[in-house]
Parts: sequence; C-alpha cells; structure tokens
Amino acid sequence: MTIYVGNLSYSATEEDLKAVFAEYGQVKRVVLPTDRDTGRLRGFAFVEMNEDAQEEAAITELDGAEWMGRQLKVNKARPREDNRRGSWAKR
Repeated sequence: MTIYVGNLSYSATEEDLKAVFAEYGQVKRVVLPTDRDTGRLRGFAFVEMNEDAQEEAAITELDGAEWMGRQLKVNKARPREDNRRGSWAKR
C-alpha cells in the first residue's frame, strides 16, 4: 500500500517526512512530486512503509494532525487514473 500525504508545507523535505513516518515503522520510500514548469513542490507526497500495519497506524495517527503549520490529510493512495487524453477523445 502507498500512503498519500496532502496539504504539506512547501518547505517539507524527504528527510522531514521520513523522520515523521519512522515513528510508526521503517519507511521504504518517500516521493515528493514537483511542478514540471517551476520545480516547486506540489504540496503532497507519497510514502511507502515495509508493513501494512505500520502504514495503517501512521494513517490513523497523522490524518488531521498539524505539522509545519498545516493540517495534514493522510490516507491510502488511490491508483493513478490515466487522463492524458483530452475530453474530445471520449466522443
């Protein structure tokens, strides 16, 4: 499972997120997407941990928590939808 972390501070780093999630278990991977044009963080991240039980504990404890001056939105990540085609292609 992958965890979605939303409403992140734009100053959050991969190391910051690893430190927070490490309280719940071993962090396998952290992805902080950036804007293609500006290179600026997009305000959300994805975190993978080694065990589902650790991920569930992190979601339960961190969803709605205040961190770096913002209230986090933490939940199970949904699969990415393929929306590369424009609406005209659906006709």
